[in-house]
Amino acid sequence: MPDRGGGPTGPRIRLGRPSRRTRTLLMTLGALIVLTIAFVMFAGFWTDWLWYRSVHYSSVFTTTLWTKIGLFFTFGLLMAAAVGVNIFLAHRLRPPLSAMSLEQQSLDRYRMGIAPYKKWVLLAVCAMVGLIAGGSASGQWRTWLLYTNATQFGTKDPQFHKDVAFYAFDLPWYRFLLSFGFAAVVLGLVAAALVHYLYGGLRITSPGGRATGAATGHLSVLLGLFVSLKAVAYWLDRYGLAVKSSDFKATSSWTGLRYVDANAYLPAKNILFAIAIICALLFFATLWRRTWSLPMIGFGLMVLSAILIGGLYPAIVQKFQVQPNEAAKEAPYIQKNIDATREAYGIEDTKVAPYPGTTSANKDTLRADANTTASVRLLDPNVVSPTFRQVQQTRGYYDFPSTLDVDRYTIDGKEQDTVVGVRELNINGIPESNWINDHFKYTHGYGVVAAKGTSTVDGAPAFMEKDLPSTGDLGPYQQRIYYGEQTKQYSIVGGPTPELDYADKNGEKSFTYDGKSGVGLDNPITRAAYAVSFGEPQILYSGAIGKGSKVLYNRTPKERVEAVAPWLTIDGDPYPSVVNHHVQWIVDAYTTTNGYPYASRTTLGDTTADSLTDGQRTVLAQQNQVNYIRNSVKATVDAYTGDVTLYQWDAKDPVLKTWMKAFPGTVKDKSKISPELMAHLRYPQDLFKVQRQLLTKYHVTNAAQFYSGSEVWQVPDDPAAKTGKAVPPYYLSLKMPDQSAQSFSLTTTFTPSKRDNLSAFMSVDANATSKDYGAIRLLKLPPSSTVDGPQQVQSKLNSDPKVAPQINQLKRAGADSTVEYGNLLTVPLDGGLMYIEPVYVRGAGTNYPLMRSVLVTYGNQIGFKPTLGEALDEVFGVDGSSTQPPPSSGQPTQPAPDPTVAAALSEAQKALDASQEAMKAGDWAKYGEAQKQLAAALQKAVEAEQKAAKKG
Repeated sequence: MPDRGGGPTGPRIRLGRPSRRTRTLLMTLGALIVLTIAFVMFAGFWTDWLWYRSVHYSSVFTTTLWTKIGLFFTFGLLMAAAVGVNIFLAHRLRPPLSAMSLEQQSLDRYRMGIAPYKKWVLLAVCAMVGLIAGGSASGQWRTWLLYTNATQFGTKDPQFHKDVAFYAFDLPWYRFLLSFGFAAVVLGLVAAALVHYLYGGLRITSPGGRATGAATGHLSVLLGLFVSLKAVAYWLDRYGLAVKSSDFKATSSWTGLRYVDANAYLPAKNILFAIAIICALLFFATLWRRTWSLPMIGFGLMVLSAILIGGLYPAIVQKFQVQPNEAAKEAPYIQKNIDATREAYGIEDTKVAPYPGTTSANKDTLRADANTTASVRLLDPNVVSPTFRQVQQTRGYYDFPSTLDVDRYTIDGKEQDTVVGVRELNINGIPESNWINDHFKYTHGYGVVAAKGTSTVDGAPAFMEKDLPSTGDLGPYQQRIYYGEQTKQYSIVGGPTPELDYADKNGEKSFTYDGKSGVGLDNPITRAAYAVSFGEPQILYSGAIGKGSKVLYNRTPKERVEAVAPWLTIDGDPYPSVVNHHVQWIVDAYTTTNGYPYASRTTLGDTTADSLTDGQRTVLAQQNQVNYIRNSVKATVDAYTGDVTLYQWDAKDPVLKTWMKAFPGTVKDKSKISPELMAHLRYPQDLFKVQRQLLTKYHVTNAAQFYSGSEVWQVPDDPAAKTGKAVPPYYLSLKMPDQSAQSFSLTTTFTPSKRDNLSAFMSVDANATSKDYGAIRLLKLPPSSTVDGPQQVQSKLNSDPKVAPQINQLKRAGADSTVEYGNLLTVPLDGGLMYIEPVYVRGAGTNYPLMRSVLVTYGNQIGFKPTLGEALDEVFGVDGSSTQPPPSSGQPTQPAPDPTVAAALSEAQKALDASQEAMKAGDWAKYGEAQKQLAAALQKAVEAEQKAAKKG
């Protein structure tokens, strides 16, 4: 074909051909680049395979890999075929060459340029769209595995009467197929339109018809397919209403149909579905009619219907039917949401009991019951970590976490609440940091340190297990900690380079790891792969690596469990226990879904945050929104061998059953849990925090009351932390009113919305060996109750005229001493509520906190003494002392206080009253001023008391 409009011609400049040497050099460089890229890709794949094989979960790697590969090629080929076939058809349907218009003359040069390379262009375009589509589809491996292994829930939604599995497993896959179909049709339509335009089937500026009959038929079929998919989308949207989030009752997490959805949107979707089907048929009819007039009219009708029926009509229903009588209209749908939400979060069986908040019991009874109601944990795991470091760290290259863990051990036949820490390796504390020291010599921590939670020795922890090597009540166990929460660097062990085991008065002890974990580095290709993966070329040639050398990595419990079970959400607080002579990290894991109809959603990262969460103690999948959660798996990670074991904990959970079908053999039956391990399992904190957040609203089971919002609660802020974040739940052995004996429990409190007085107390039986494990108990105070909440209790304790001078005296016990408050524990006692808070002093000389006093309050009585027993005696007046004013005449009286002290205390009381009033009114400026006046008055009282003591 002659070149039309190619432009002027002129002399051609022939560039010199590169020399053979240059061509060889360029080809060699190109080959090296390709080989380097290929080896980097191979290194990632090979090291992953070796790691999964080393932990005996290679089936997880292969199942995931083959699923991704299958999806990649299946949908990549489908997309490539969809685009390629339409390009081919458009080219075949091109019109014969005719008289050239100006538009076609300008396009002719492009046709001429493409002509020799048409096949290559077609292959390149198909390959590009195929790779993009395949890569996107491979990311849907979880959706595919859930769909193909779906297990029925046995519960149907109240609107469409479909099993929950349809929404949790099937609907997400259908939506993916729909989105893929839209993408394939749109790309095919664009590609076909471009080819038709390039070869004259479509004309934009040329006179005459704008499209040939063949082009019209081809594009109309594609538009018909697009509209057909839109009809399918309308049909699926009907079911999507059951899992749709919307803003309702000041929350964006509301899920499910409301009145307007059931009575306006649902009929609208049905009508739009029918219109879309008719419109699609009109587009297909152009194969015979060769005109777009009717289908375009139909398409316009569909768009207009979507605006009027799908948008305007529901707005009218909401405005004129729902809003005038919203409570009555929405009541049935609110009830469905309440029932589904309580079921989805496992709070449907919460035992709610009225609780007076006050007591009529006499002091002797109260004092006796205070000894048996709870085993009060005075050792706060959130405060005493510096004490563990100071007393038990022994070397700078060891460390304890900032927040210790709570566990239970049976000592001399009696269960003891225990505060536990593991002496882990601190890479930043190595005396001389270099590659050999960081990765070969300093490889592991050493030993568990445990202290009684309910008692102290001169304010310091009463250690049950201590020193290095550790000795105590936990018996013999493998003390080396190769896997832990703070062990994030890789280590190379087992080879010619000896490790530092520990150091004592006799010097350093060496050790060579003989555990079975790790990946062997005997193979030079494996060494090269890890050198690339870790970005450390010395791995390839270092003489420190030899026969028997193995590399340990992915060493935190959370990393290991998530890697072998990527379908689980991991709790933010793994904790160590000595089980069967080994330190086992116990990890709680959850199965979740976002597709439970009518159940309101929650964001895990927000819901599980409290005053203690930090970068280490956070739940995985921070931004995940879920509306169903189960603690379905208990996992263990051996601190020495790194072995990961998954146990089925919730045998009824359909989500776990589905994943167990997808990954058979990865999860062991619950019966495989040994009694020794069972004794250390507990109710997980993150699940408890999710449930307590839901119970702030969903403790209400009546739709009318839920709508009014009169019973909305909130989780109070932590009064001791002063961070504005929620108070953490506390593990505590206590006896609830309906229990005959103490049980290891997880507890929290609630306050009314935007108020600080107490509204409820919540506990869950956390002892895995108890028949009541997981039973949630809620003590609900009367709405008119004025029982103090945690913030008010802390404020009163800080400003009490009797306590405040003693606090100031503790601060002055040494230069630069600081007072730290421990966990404010709440204990139900004979109809009332007792608050207990240990008070620690961090002296300048010791630089670590020691418990010096205990604050106890019950009703209006406050006790502040060096020990819990003395504080309880003071509160209940068993020894004759009382916080009430001295008795009238005829009874022994205390000496009259110094007038200056009395005046200062009177000023303090007035300032306290003013601050309380300001806090209730929400006037924080006045509250701050009153607190300043209170501090000044208390300071004046302390100085006056000191002067009076000197005169005396």
